[in-house]
Amino acid sequence: MKSAVEKLDPTRVKLTVEVPAEELKPSIDEAYKTISGQIQVPGFRKGKVPNRLIDQRVGRGYVIETAINEGLNGWYQQAVQEAELRPLSRPEVEITEVPDPSAAAGDLKFQVEVDVMPEIELPDYAGIEVTVDATEVADDDVVAALDELRGRFGTLVTVDRPAADGDFVTIDLTATVDEEQVDAAQGLSYQIGAGTMLDGMDEALTGLSAGEETVFATKLAGGDHAGEDAQVTVVLTAVKDRELPEADDEFAQLASEFDTIDELRADLRGKAGEDKLAEQGVQARDKVLEKLMELVEVPVPANVVQEQVEQHFSQSAEADHDTEEHRTEVAKNTEEAFRNEVVLDAIAEKEEVGVEQAELIEYIVTTAGQYGMDPNQFAQMLDQGGQVPMMIGEVRRRKALAVVLEKAKVTDTNGAAVDLSAFVRPTGAGETIDAGDAADQATDPAEGATVETDAVETGAVQTDATQDDADSTTETTVGQDAAAADAGADEKPAAKSTTRKKPAAKTAARKPAAKKPAAETDAES
Repeated sequence: MKSAVEKLDPTRVKLTVEVPAEELKPSIDEAYKTISGQIQVPGFRKGKVPNRLIDQRVGRGYVIETAINEGLNGWYQQAVQEAELRPLSRPEVEITEVPDPSAAAGDLKFQVEVDVMPEIELPDYAGIEVTVDATEVADDDVVAALDELRGRFGTLVTVDRPAADGDFVTIDLTATVDEEQVDAAQGLSYQIGAGTMLDGMDEALTGLSAGEETVFATKLAGGDHAGEDAQVTVVLTAVKDRELPEADDEFAQLASEFDTIDELRADLRGKAGEDKLAEQGVQARDKVLEKLMELVEVPVPANVVQEQVEQHFSQSAEADHDTEEHRTEVAKNTEEAFRNEVVLDAIAEKEEVGVEQAELIEYIVTTAGQYGMDPNQFAQMLDQGGQVPMMIGEVRRRKALAVVLEKAKVTDTNGAAVDLSAFVRPTGAGETIDAGDAADQATDPAEGATVETDAVETGAVQTDATQDDADSTTETTVGQDAAAADAGADEKPAAKSTTRKKPAAKTAARKPAAKKPAAETDAES
């Protein structure tokens, strides 16, 4: 077999393949066997029909067509391997020449166009310099944390005054589109300023008193009329203020394991410091990745991006949000994810990054938690969907980014060097998964894409390819929902979870936290 590669652009190639008659013959012989077992000829058992009778019954052309359909994928895969290509999309096949049925001889020629992983030149990523926020914990941070905790134990008290930011209100809503009611709800509880309902809701409620109503214009956020302009009538039936418990020793004993409010404040300060360290690590990660991506040019295949955008909006949950603005955003996120993953895959290969079994399990458990799923069920779903290699590839990239982070020069806004050792996982001595083969399989599932023709006739025939790994073009988050890719944006990649430690303080007797939701009363203020 002969094959040649023509680069159409940095991410797309054309393969020209020629299969000589002698290499095509085994496929033709196999086609005869297949057809012999399918047809009935008087005097012959299935599978024992002579070739000459098969030619008379179905035609030599049909035999050649069957041989090509059965062998096409194998010849394509061979050409891909010989050219060391990494396909990203479904191949598009054009048969340009088939053997002459009447002469029983001739070569097979076909061309394949396919998107491929671009070749990139890695920059020198050692010593990337970034500046991140310092981690000092201010007194205001402790006050805010304590107030948040007090809020969990607060009491809602009905008040006789106009509603203000932060108040809890009870409301009735009616939405109309073109003067037709499309939705209604009564007795909803809402905190003004939360921003969790309709746009314009907070402004409409502010200043209203119990028994008053107002109308405001907005776009509906869900349901059959999502995205449509609507007039919403809101009736405010009650205004409630949250009274917080006193920040004293009694509250500390109620809300925590500590005996005194000073111990509780010290614990909150320590946790705030740990949170700031975690935020600092995430900030360093994001800035280092951003600087890294500024150093390298990564071409992106438009077809792959378009396919992922279409896949994203084909999901029922996204169908109601299919707007030009949203499509542009998803395409942008997909392109960014693709570039990141190409570079991190290249770094992982250069640094010989492996993935240990324990690391994969930890990542699967963490991801399952993000989706609110049982880890075992989530792992089974991944296994059944053939997505374990994708997860291995993601862990491998996170570790590759950790390598870059370890080599970076990170300082805070005070000019102090930042220790990121807690965010860089050292390579352990555990059982290592064959991440090379598995990640390649996941990154390039299109290498396993099959090409076939429904009907091969003499002359040029344009066909489409089918793909075993349906709709999965890359192992990357490009192959996932882009929004899901963003869901873990605040999680530390390839990093240990920061262990929370109590600040230096006297050991206090542990008591169960008698946590309770905010209670409502009808007491008038």
